Amino acid sequence: MRQNPSFTLASEEGVKRLVREHPWATIVSMTDASGLVASHYPVLLDETADGIVLLTHVGRPDDLVHELGRHDVLVIIQGPHGYVSPGWYDANPAVPTWNFVSAHLHGTPELLEPDENLRVLDALVDHFEGRMPEPRGMRSTPANAAYAERIAAGTVGLRIPITRFVAKNKMSQNRPDETVDRIIAELDGDGPYASPALAAEMRRTHDALRAARAA
Repeated sequence: MRQNPSFTLASEEGVKRLVREHPWATIVSMTDASGLVASHYPVLLDETADGIVLLTHVGRPDDLVHELGRHDVLVIIQGPHGYVSPGWYDANPAVPTWNFVSAHLHGTPELLEPDENLRVLDALVDHFEGRMPEPRGMRSTPANAAYAERIAAGTVGLRIPITRFVAKNKMSQNRPDETVDRIIAELDGDGPYASPALAAEMRRTHDALRAARAA
């Protein structure tokens, strides 16, 4: 991912926040047998670990297709993104752009033993079910637990310690405040490119920049 100093997201905590808020990941491997392969799975952070460590699973035979454990993988996390029209700037000549926040995380997966895999699956389900009015845990009843243990055999748990990352937070940091405010208003509106999530991400970024300038 090409970097620009104005848009670099170098903070480990910033990347962790991105993973927490946008846990749907693309996992890319360069394999000996098939070349480039990609799959999509939810991920969690191992909050007890130092650095950035991801916990996830794949369905068999993706473990073999990706040759997991033999090579580094690239895990792509994509946050809010969207089109920004030059009509939202001013009368000066301009071209459109695309604002986004994304992280590319690199590491070699560690394959988990079946009992560890089951714990990761449990944690994934609890994480997402926790928002439901009546959460349904993977092992919330004896019947659910028995079913979960059967289907867990068709999955492989992964722990991915991240050894390096490149992340980018492109939120119109190169534009004056009045232009940024117009872009946020358009994204918060009801037009064809409205995106409240992107507006919120831009607001977070520029609130931090303005606070830093005022300090």
